[in-house]
Amino acid sequence: MQAHTALNGSRLPAAAAVVMKGAAAMPRRNEVTTVKPVGIARVLGKGEEVFAEGDAADFFYKVLSGTVRTYKLLNDGRRQIDEFHLGGDIFGLETGNEHRFSADAVDAATIVAFRRRRFETLAHDDPALGDQVMSSMMRSLERAHDHMMLLGRKTAQEKVATFLLNMARRVSQEDSFELPMQRTDIADHLGLTIETVSRTMTQFAREGLIKLAAARRSVILCDKAALRRLNA
Repeated sequence: MQAHTALNGSRLPAAAAVVMKGAAAMPRRNEVTTVKPVGIARVLGKGEEVFAEGDAADFFYKVLSGTVRTYKLLNDGRRQIDEFHLGGDIFGLETGNEHRFSADAVDAATIVAFRRRRFETLAHDDPALGDQVMSSMMRSLERAHDHMMLLGRKTAQEKVATFLLNMARRVSQEDSFELPMQRTDIADHLGLTIETVSRTMTQFAREGLIKLAAARRSVILCDKAALRRLNA
């Protein structure tokens, strides 16, 4: 088991900042907000661990900025990434007493930790936060079902097309967006090798379905209709 830096009960950072009521979103410039100490903010560096599989699930988390991945390490050392959690997503809320996955930061990220045992109180005091948690959990469940189908039945081309369309929708709602993760992460999420991911994206670019910026992670979806046909 790797060294744990999770936000467990005895390891909360001493310099943690108190966040706004419900930690619903980062405030807009010049926006006045009401402060209420319901969560503890933590700034993560790239690759920094949030919790490890088997850690006590005393907290659940919300992403304010950046990207967090949840994953399992298999016995042979392979990694299966379950989900990428973006700004506004809730993760780490378990039905049992331990985390079933590990979680760390894909890039620089800011998260908020909420005590799991206080969830009912939090939801009562701040119904908007309770609604956010429920909505986020429903979306995560839908993505988990889609991911199961993707891993089990889709070809490499179908997997990459599905991933690009989903990320465009989640990251920017635009045809041009920046992927927050590396292709190694994409491969571990889609159950492919990095060579297959790179070859498929190059094929899509050659066929005019997408455009890729050299040495960057920016993607432009040029033919969404063709990608949707692969995603069907």
